[in-house]
Parts: sequence; C-alpha cells; structure tokens
Amino acid sequence: MDLRPSPEEVAFRQEVRDYIRANLAPETHRVMIEGRIPTKGQVVAWQQALNARGWATPAWPSEWGGPGWSPVQRAVFLDELHQAPAPEPVSFNVAMLGPVLIRYGTQAQKERFLPATANLDIWWCQGFSEPGAGSDLAAVRTSAVRGHDADGDHFIVDGQKIWQGMAHHADWMFTLVRTDPQAPKKQTGLSFLLIDMTLPGVTARPIITIDGRHEVNEVFLDNVRVPADCLVGAENDGWSVTKSLLSSERTNIARIGMTKHILRRVKAMTSDDPSLGVKAAAIEAELKMLEVTQLRVLDAQRHSDGADPRSSVLKLKGVELRQAASELLVAACGIDTLRAEAAGPEAIADPLGTALPNYAILRAASIYGGASEVQKTIVAKNILGL
Repeated sequence: MDLRPSPEEVAFRQEVRDYIRANLAPETHRVMIEGRIPTKGQVVAWQQALNARGWATPAWPSEWGGPGWSPVQRAVFLDELHQAPAPEPVSFNVAMLGPVLIRYGTQAQKERFLPATANLDIWWCQGFSEPGAGSDLAAVRTSAVRGHDADGDHFIVDGQKIWQGMAHHADWMFTLVRTDPQAPKKQTGLSFLLIDMTLPGVTARPIITIDGRHEVNEVFLDNVRVPADCLVGAENDGWSVTKSLLSSERTNIARIGMTKHILRRVKAMTSDDPSLGVKAAAIEAELKMLEVTQLRVLDAQRHSDGADPRSSVLKLKGVELRQAASELLVAACGIDTLRAEAAGPEAIADPLGTALPNYAILRAASIYGGASEVQKTIVAKNILGL
C-alpha cells in the first residue's frame, strides 16, 4: 500500500494553502491563531468566500454545489484549514444536515434548504441531547404529536434539548423527537424534524462552560407548531436518518491539523525549558503514527463508501493527543496563564489568556462526537473481535 501523496494531491494542498493565505481576513486569522472564538460575522464571511469558490461543502456531490473531492482531498482541505488556522465551514450545516438532506430529503426540501445551508444564509444547530438522553440518544423524550387543522398537517413539539452548540447563532435546528411513544423499541418511535428557531414556543438559554465562554445552550420547546413538510425521512424512522448524520460527523475526526497548530505554539515558547520540547516531540511522534492510520482509512475509502471502524481509533487517539498538546501549552505558558485567567474575560485578547480556557473545554472532546467509552466498544467489537 503506497500512502505517499500523489503529485496531484501535493498540488492540491498547495492550492488550498495559497487560497487561505490570500483570502482569509487578517483579523479572523489573528483570532484563530490566538485560540479565540471567531464572531458570527467572521465565520459567515469566510464560509461565503469558500462557497463562492465552491469549497464550502467538501463532501457534497457536484449536483448540489459540492466540489466532487475524493476523501483524501477533503482531509487535505480540512487539515490546511486547521493548520492555517482558519474557521471550518460550520459542521452542523455542511458535515451533518447537508448530507442528510441530500440522502433523505424531498426535492422540495433540498431546493429550499441546501443552497442557503451551504452559503450560511441559514445557520443550523443540532437538537439531539436531552437531560437524561446524551450518550443514550435513543432515550429522547421530546414529543411530537401529529395533527391537522385549517393551516394543514403539523406536529406539536414539547420538550427540552441541552448542549446545543451555537444555538444562539442558529436560525433553524434539526432535531430528534419521539413520535410513537408506544413503539416496541425506543429507536423505532423517533422522527427527524427541522424546526425554525423563531417559531412561538422556542426558547434558547445560554450555558456558560468551564472556559467562561458562551458556546452551548439549552433549548426549550413549548407547544411548538412545526409544519409536517419539515419532517425528514419517514415518520418513526428518524433513527436511520440520525445514524447517517452521525456517520457524516466523523469527517476528519482526528483533527490532526488542530493538534499541529497547538504544538507550534508550544515549541515557540519552550526555549527556556528543554523538557517541554522533548514532550512536544513525543506527541509529534504519536501524531505522525495517527496520521499514517488516517491515510490508511482514507485509502480504504477510495474503494468503499462503507463506515470504517478505524475511525473510532482516529477519534480516540486524536482527542487524546489534542488534549495532551493543550496541557503542554498551559505548562509552556506557566504562571502567565493563571495571571491571565485571574484578569478576567478581557485577558482572552492575549494569547496567553486562551491557553487555560482551551485546555479546560477540550476535556469535553472525550464526550462529544461519540464518547470515548462508546468508541472503545466499537474498536473491541469490530477491530479486535472481542
């Protein structure tokens, strides 16, 4: 198996790198370098620039505006974004909902939502987790009761969602609801709905996380009337739709480029402490091995569209290395990180002020995108045969 990049892939990487350098706004680039969160306006402007280039939707087919890239090209594109660093196209839009609508949506849904989703004219959030239904997603209790009145078919939705990333920016939410509480299996009574966040009865409240930032929210749904044409896939078959979405979410899940960027920051600060440089080199060595594993997975994807259980290895090890690199950055910054933290939110403007918050919030990476325990079970069953 030859895992070396082809001349075309090398040229493609350079093309992506050159485009980012020429088109990413300097202030957005500075925010990303310092580990801060870009504003909604910065993200929208960058995604719209990528969309104009035809690059905002790496995994979409050309029929719906995608570039028609291979799995390797998609991985190269995201790796260059992470290393630049530059904002990714909003994953809720392009890596989750978009592929689901392309596969399960009606023609009317595709025409209505896909162009706006690619261009970030609609910002989507994910309404899956609930209090008591996180890792056990099939335990969703938010109800949707179908009805009909003078205004047509609809669902009345009641319930609560939690940990909704960027819901305070979102225009719409894709969500999993229970439409058949009497189903013999809890997975078979679920449906996949699209909900306009401006509908009466939808309330989003902020959750301030351990890093002191507002990225996630809880969303309350109180007697929300959702038109029936916002149902994606068949009623009570939302579990099939959701599994497809979660599979799409694993694009470039190792996030190798992000870890490389953190390590560059570490190495720029370790001249006075050689031991930190040694630790950074050890992480880099493991990262190189992970990169080879990712190339093997991508090579397999050239010949198959099926899910590869090795993506769970990428998720597990990728998170571990990113967490280790973030911890090393805190150590490299030393007491200055604590001083910046004590100075309050205004210190976030200083790169030192982002090291500790980013270290703290990365602890959650072991949970989101598939908890580590779940990934270990997949590895045990499907790779080790246990």
